[in-house]
Amino acid sequence: MDTVNQPQHGGDLQRAMAAFGGDLADWIDCSSGIAPWAYPLPAVPDHIWQRLPDQDHALLVAAQKYYGCEHLLPLAGSQIGIALLPKLRPACRVAIISPTYAEHHWQWQQAGHEVIAISSEQVDEYLESSSIDVLIVVNPNNPSGQQHSAATLLAWHQKLTAPGGWLLVDEAFADCAPAKSLLPHAGKTGLIILRSIGKFFGLAGIRLGFIACEKRLLEEIKQALGPWHISGPALWAGQIALNDTAWQAAQQQRLLANQAWMIATLSEAGLTPGGSLPLLLWCPAPDAKALHRQLAKQKIWCRLFDQYNHQGLRFGPVAEHQQAQFKTRLMTALCNKD
Repeated sequence: MDTVNQPQHGGDLQRAMAAFGGDLADWIDCSSGIAPWAYPLPAVPDHIWQRLPDQDHALLVAAQKYYGCEHLLPLAGSQIGIALLPKLRPACRVAIISPTYAEHHWQWQQAGHEVIAISSEQVDEYLESSSIDVLIVVNPNNPSGQQHSAATLLAWHQKLTAPGGWLLVDEAFADCAPAKSLLPHAGKTGLIILRSIGKFFGLAGIRLGFIACEKRLLEEIKQALGPWHISGPALWAGQIALNDTAWQAAQQQRLLANQAWMIATLSEAGLTPGGSLPLLLWCPAPDAKALHRQLAKQKIWCRLFDQYNHQGLRFGPVAEHQQAQFKTRLMTALCNKD
């Protein structure tokens, strides 16, 4: 069986400082795909802290409007869905389009399923042979930025649902690519979609996401989670951010401008992205480990990927006030390779 180690993730600056020194203020952290412009929340009212978080109606209404989908259940981060779903099926064969977010592989493997990493070009072969029960697609993909059309995903879903299979689509990076989202088709048997608030809204710390699927499975998940699984401040913050359409439009423009700047800057340094999204840029590199180390010496923390024979670095957005430093340090690092 294909195996992976317990995944590491971006944003772990304590690990960077332990290995390369410095304080938090010394580092430019672009290791996660989280927007550096967080939604400007007001102060949390006292009653939100003092009451049990048992009212999520306002959040659900805001989410249904934002996502254009009624078949939703809020989660304490989409990671909860990633960890819970493998426990809701008997042992089966799972294929994951890879390389991608490693938690999917890890969680299904830990739950006793047979997990295989495949390329997008292999999907039809596996579906036609009926040799898989679950297909997992991160769309848009992390780290490569690869995107599949809704039509392609729906065709895969149709082939999977005949024998009772699942198509699980992780849309954590889909806020900037709504046309590719399968949320308009949520509720179909065997179709499961995960969404995240943290990345686009820059609110990763509140731990809030959503799962969209058929009603029966939504109820099963709700029962498994139990009461109060999302904090009151997260419920309150989420509905405010999801309702603010003017801020969302401005955030889209900020991220698109940053993407263009990052592509130009990385390309000038010789790290031309092989794929990009407004929240991440993928730079394939055969010497990725050495480049990652050189960048860390200059206090740039990016994400190293070296799984499934894919070597490369993933960069998230860099805020304007750090862009000049980022460019200088990037050039210095690439001129001083080990």
